[in-house]
Amino acid sequence: MAAGSGGSGGSGGGPGPGPGGGGGPGGSGAGPGSGGELHPRTGRLVSLSACGRTARRQQPGQEFNHGLVLSREPLRDGRVFTVRIDRKVNSWSGSIEIGVTALDPSVLDFPSSATGLKGGSWVVSGCSVLRDGRSVLEEYGQDLDQLGEGDRVGVERTVAGELRLWVNGRDCGVAATGLPARVWAVVDLYGKCTQITVLPPEPGFSPPAPIPTPPLEPSAPPEDSTLTEQATSGDEAFMVSPAQPRPETFPNSLESHNDFASMELSEVVGNAILSAYNGGLLNVNLSSPPAGEGLGSGGAATSPILTSNDALLFHEKCGTLIKLSNNNKTAERRRPLDEFNNGVVMTNRPLRDNEMFEIRIDKLVDKWSGSIEIGVTTHNPNNLEYPATMTNLQSGTIMMSGCGILTNGKGTRREYCEFSLDELQEGDHIGLTRKSNSALHFFINGIDQGVATPLTPPVVYGVVDLYGMAVKVTIVHNNNHSDRLRRNNAILRALSPEGALRRATPATQAEPERLLFHPNCGQKAAITHEGRTALRPHATDDFNHGVVLSSRALRDGEVFQVRIDKMVDKWAGSIEIGVTTHNPAYLQLPSTMTNLRSGTWMMTGNGVMHNGTTILDEYGHNLDRLKAGDTVGVVRREDGTLHFFVNGMTQGPAAWNVPPGVYAVVDLYGQAAQATIVDDVEVPPAPEPLSEGNNQVSPSSPSSGAGGSDLRFHQLHGSNAVITNGGRTALRHNCRSEFNDAIVISNRALRDGELFEIVIQKMVDRWSGSIEAGVTAIRPEDLEFPNTMTDIDYDTWMLSGTAIMQDGNTMRNNYGCDLDALGTGARIGMMRTAKGDLHYFINGQDQGAACSGLPPEVYAVVDLYGQCVQVSITNATGPMDNSLATSNTATEKSFPLHSPAAGVAHRFHSTCGKNVALEEDGTRAVRAVGYAHGLVFSTKELKTEEVFEVKVEELDEKWAGSLRLGLTTLAPGEMGPGAGGGPGLPPSLPELRTKTTWMVSSCEVRRDGQLQRMNYGRSLERLGVGSRVGIRRGADDTMHILVDGEDMGPAATGIAKNVWAVLDLYGPVRSVSVVSSTRLEEPEGTQPPSPSSDTGSEAEEDDDGEEHSLRGQSQVAMMSTSLEFLENHGKNILLSNGNRTATRVASYNQGIVVINQPLVPQLLVQVRIDFLNRQWTSSLVLGVITCPPERLNFPASACALKRAAWLLRGRGIFHNGLKICEKFGPNLDTCPEGTILGLRLDSSGGLHLHVNGMDQGVAVSDVPQPCHALVDLYGQCEQVTIVSPEPGAASGKSAGTQGDMEKADMVDGIKESVCWGPLPAASPLKSCEYHALCSRFQELLLLPEDYFMPPPKRSLCYCESCRKLRGDEAHRRRGEPPREYALPFGWCRFNLRVNPRLEAGTMTKKWHMAYHGSNVAAIRRVLDRGELGAGTASILSCRPLKGKPGVGFEEPGENCAPPREEQPPSVLLSPSLQYAGAETLASKVQFRDPKSQRTHQAQVAFQVCVRPGSYTPGPPSATLREPPDPHFSPAELEWITKEKGATLLYALLVRVE
Repeated sequence: MAAGSGGSGGSGGGPGPGPGGGGGPGGSGAGPGSGGELHPRTGRLVSLSACGRTARRQQPGQEFNHGLVLSREPLRDGRVFTVRIDRKVNSWSGSIEIGVTALDPSVLDFPSSATGLKGGSWVVSGCSVLRDGRSVLEEYGQDLDQLGEGDRVGVERTVAGELRLWVNGRDCGVAATGLPARVWAVVDLYGKCTQITVLPPEPGFSPPAPIPTPPLEPSAPPEDSTLTEQATSGDEAFMVSPAQPRPETFPNSLESHNDFASMELSEVVGNAILSAYNGGLLNVNLSSPPAGEGLGSGGAATSPILTSNDALLFHEKCGTLIKLSNNNKTAERRRPLDEFNNGVVMTNRPLRDNEMFEIRIDKLVDKWSGSIEIGVTTHNPNNLEYPATMTNLQSGTIMMSGCGILTNGKGTRREYCEFSLDELQEGDHIGLTRKSNSALHFFINGIDQGVATPLTPPVVYGVVDLYGMAVKVTIVHNNNHSDRLRRNNAILRALSPEGALRRATPATQAEPERLLFHPNCGQKAAITHEGRTALRPHATDDFNHGVVLSSRALRDGEVFQVRIDKMVDKWAGSIEIGVTTHNPAYLQLPSTMTNLRSGTWMMTGNGVMHNGTTILDEYGHNLDRLKAGDTVGVVRREDGTLHFFVNGMTQGPAAWNVPPGVYAVVDLYGQAAQATIVDDVEVPPAPEPLSEGNNQVSPSSPSSGAGGSDLRFHQLHGSNAVITNGGRTALRHNCRSEFNDAIVISNRALRDGELFEIVIQKMVDRWSGSIEAGVTAIRPEDLEFPNTMTDIDYDTWMLSGTAIMQDGNTMRNNYGCDLDALGTGARIGMMRTAKGDLHYFINGQDQGAACSGLPPEVYAVVDLYGQCVQVSITNATGPMDNSLATSNTATEKSFPLHSPAAGVAHRFHSTCGKNVALEEDGTRAVRAVGYAHGLVFSTKELKTEEVFEVKVEELDEKWAGSLRLGLTTLAPGEMGPGAGGGPGLPPSLPELRTKTTWMVSSCEVRRDGQLQRMNYGRSLERLGVGSRVGIRRGADDTMHILVDGEDMGPAATGIAKNVWAVLDLYGPVRSVSVVSSTRLEEPEGTQPPSPSSDTGSEAEEDDDGEEHSLRGQSQVAMMSTSLEFLENHGKNILLSNGNRTATRVASYNQGIVVINQPLVPQLLVQVRIDFLNRQWTSSLVLGVITCPPERLNFPASACALKRAAWLLRGRGIFHNGLKICEKFGPNLDTCPEGTILGLRLDSSGGLHLHVNGMDQGVAVSDVPQPCHALVDLYGQCEQVTIVSPEPGAASGKSAGTQGDMEKADMVDGIKESVCWGPLPAASPLKSCEYHALCSRFQELLLLPEDYFMPPPKRSLCYCESCRKLRGDEAHRRRGEPPREYALPFGWCRFNLRVNPRLEAGTMTKKWHMAYHGSNVAAIRRVLDRGELGAGTASILSCRPLKGKPGVGFEEPGENCAPPREEQPPSVLLSPSLQYAGAETLASKVQFRDPKSQRTHQAQVAFQVCVRPGSYTPGPPSATLREPPDPHFSPAELEWITKEKGATLLYALLVRVE
């Protein structure tokens, strides 16, 4: 068992067809290449050419791997082995992989891909480095998946045994060390990469030659050895000596209470800081040194040292795309949406010691990856030839990139600080300074990040690289008043404990008692009512810049609470509340508080964020759903915990170790327009501490209440696991680079009958496999934590996927649940019973005994493996009923029924099984003896949406089986009165076949005793005493089963209108009682319209014939209830028009919206494209998801959904991100504004696409239910609106021909062309000359019109122009099991009627499709016969066939001679009309066209449905002039059948030359 990375397809299985990845900055340049011949032994799909220098992967459209090639000889040290990418395809994900291996290619057993190489192999895949298939380095170099045709990539082994990667001549640095002396180059033509060529060799890496610039190591040690030692140890610049007291004159509040002007207040603060410095409290110099001071003698080596006191500016010489403005204080990269580099700028002079070089980010674009980089360089800008990016400079340069430090282009510190430059927002500040002790420090928003490097050259210039997202920056000068205030405040925060605190207020300077809003607020906010109310005056014009803070710091236990006064419904999102350590007087307020990356805790939505990063996903009540009048609050308790309140109810602890002296902060964001502070709020008491373990309680469950159990995770755990939230939460860090070593165990042994339950809070889609859970008898102190828990070979029982494992060995498969299928929000519980059995619970439901014989003391153990990243212990953890009876109450994830409407209680009918006794006025049924004869019925027919529900009263454990229940068209009164059973009443429900009956037994669905479906819902065998089970007939003619109030979904479709509930008290269920009641009749006209009238029942279809049946299936009804988009959507979406209109307000992605109600069969859901933005490419994506969308975390685009998603994008169909079909229907990327797109589920679960009311056919078959329609406003599509179907569309009778086409035609993918404009008045077929010619020939055959379907379903042309107009694929799949067949290109098809009374007529969609070549003379007799062989019925009626021809009659050229009763002849068929329509099988006949009077040749053939298993495939027996269809295997090109009734005529085909 191993998890495989899905990142580049390298170790996560094969790549799937799908769209390309996102773009990002790339490098360019020239550099050394390499060459050499390839070894003749290769992967099995590789062919070599050009004397062994070019390799090509064969069958690139069908295969993505088996493309390994190796160098002929081992690599020479210092020489680069380089290849050029010659050809790529777009069918796959992933691309070229390259590396080295110690394995000799002459004896190597080639694996399918390079990541399968073991025994000393290093491979670069994407941007990861793998050793023997396991990732050892992430985010390395350039992403190989993004390289294109013509790009060069190479590998080099250096003399030091290092592996280096070269891309387009650029050295990407050391990828690995410790390589063996003898290695071969490895290239994998994987995924998109299909051909490469080896280039001639060139020298590789060599250390850079000395340059006349100061070295990075000073020639002499610093004068102040103490400072040097301090810097080397990584101490902060601002340090308070513990031996010295703080000055009493230090200001405790920066608010202007004493009538100081703002400049005077700044002077006070500045003087206080300087006095602290002079007193020895600070080792920071706030002023610039005298000219020339602090510059070492080494500075003369490069250029004269500038002694000017001028302010720092950008040098006039800069990158090629840079534009300078604002007196050279502002730099901006031109064409930011087209170019991502060539944006380097430097300072106009060297930096002085302790001089701050600080910039502000003014503009970012959301297109590229990567962002701003900043640092220093020894290069003089006058003499420097600016590189495309500063990391290309390999001498004299130190840069901060992301959160790491690069020296001369190589990474020296991977995680320098907790902030990443790539995550900074507009308005954030970045600074740096070179200390007098040569230490280099970086600052983010005024906070010192510590020593980046202890040794910096004495003469350095500041340098900024406007790379990727970074477009515009401005130098910030300390002599500016507002900037000085902000910097002084940063120093004050650095002076206080924990880096960001203010000291408590002395008694001499009392703070105001009343909490108010501080007058310094966001740009779009205003403070009124004497500081009590905050509002956004123009809330309908702006949605952010509404941050307000409290006027003073909160005391411990003091609640800050506000009431929402006003809301607007224009925006998404709403109020956010929290605390911050920043003083509002000097805080540069961001656009939204979650952009602040230090000292801030915020509740946003239903999650909690710390410094802009989510720390709790599912915390409490969703703030986005609050209304005007609701209240929200926050309090910091004395123990440092932070609690939030919604309408006075505590949501539980949200954070721990929050420092004292924090300010309350409210962000009037999105819908929240005005809020007022509420006084006199009492804080609820903290929960009592628990008897054992940490008493910190986590809001791990939706209730967020304090659980009563002392169970926690033990402090001992796997190396990659982290325990937080007082021992209630466990997570795996580095979840995208590590997939195991994250085992956690309970802090004590489980008691008998005690449930240990966890909830999955976070998952990633990078790995295969997921959470594993179980128990172990090994004490945590004695456990040596392995990689995975299934590696332990003693005293351990685990559930992995569906397998129960003991001591690492599988002891049972197919257990009742699959852990790999669980998603975020799912709950898993383990319990040891008093009998020693281990039971698992999924979402509160007992899955039954997994194993037995457990020792008395076992610990719960969870393995955070693969996709599962974070779990928390829920409040359901604790003692349970040891009887293990299934819970009688609905779980948190279920949907309990409301109390029945007032009405008359349901009762059982007096007609029942002979062993049944009815009691309590017919509301209780008891099986007196035996295990069968327990049928009971409802007294009346069930109304639409009416629930008939019973409760299990008594069980008899000696019997096996389960309760059975269902719906029947049999009226109980027809069976005769009395409890003795009417005539013919069977002993069990499966045998009730007098009338149509649908039933559920255990987890099987049956109709008239025949199995229709398995694994439905929850098994009825697990019902216990007190369990409730009900049945409902839906308005969409579906049958639903409900267990304990939870709807198990549709069990069967096509339910008749007049049905009775029927139960079978079978096996262990001995007695039940009715707990439901019948609904009172609503007044006429008040009931919602029911779509059932538009959908014929099965009984009606039997009488009305096939044509009516097909029409009934294609009829479409409108939703009876209002549809709208869910509040949970992509972050760039704004809902309006009562949530019926969705608008993407930014960027080109993050635009997913979901319809609030699940799709119902035969009900059409439509959206209209309102607005397109042509600056983007691609357009909207349409589809369905089967996972609950309410709490789904949507990715940037719908194609990134990896679970339970079926999507239509362009002309392709995608399932979980992989393309499963090409060229389906019209291209959605070309839909103009005004196009109406719809989705519909048919009665068999097929998903149909409708365009402007025209059904485009089945896009996806057997879609699981329930499912929700999804729209991704991607690229050009910026606004859509939900619309109701037109009356024509609702009836299924569109103006075009497509709405009337048969369902079977849709399954075949045969569709009319779609016009984006107004629908044409006439069918395109009427303008096709070839179709008209074939129709005239068909008329000459003088065949009865009753044989053929009426217009417009009569015919379909497959000439070159018509089939290209429709976009038909050459081949389709059909039947069960699916089998491929070719479409009849070059022919014209005339559809035949099918007799609905023939059984085969209702089975054709499960049959295979084939062709039979014929001749003109035999057509009529074949049509009369109704099949290709001896038959007894015409295709039009059930009367006997016409008399057989006379003895000896034989049709020359007909493949199927007339049958003889005693020996049926064989029938020759083929899935390819290229074979079946050959002249030897379908003879040609000449005819004169009555219109043109020209002579033509014609052929005829039949398209037939063939029953699976009735034929034998084999090689072609006929002599052909042309080779057969190469798409089909010669061994399966000809099908032979002798079975009677094995074929059904589908269409007559005509071809004219």
